[in-house]
Amino acid sequence: MRNYELIYVLRPNLEEEAKTAVLDKVKGIIESSGEVVKVDTWGTRKLAYEIEKLTEGYYVLINFKSTTEVPKEIDRNLKIMDNAIRHMIVKLDEK
Repeated sequence: MRNYELIYVLRPNLEEEAKTAVLDKVKGIIESSGEVVKVDTWGTRKLAYEIEKLTEGYYVLINFKSTTEVPKEIDRNLKIMDNAIRHMIVKLDEK
């Protein structure tokens, strides 16, 4: 199992149920063959640059351990979600 870090940005005008649904879906994918280490919700913050005419986004950071297939599945799902405007998955170094 490898350590990964996922950060994703959602549209800021989403209702709380939609934000929770995205988080639950991502956690479900991770828990299928891994474990969620930490979920850190940053909330609504200003974007560094405008994306799809939006200047703010709702940020969520997730640290998790999993096999190499899980990040590919998360990436595939977040790419097709209309509510997610950006995401990034990084493999953390073993220390």
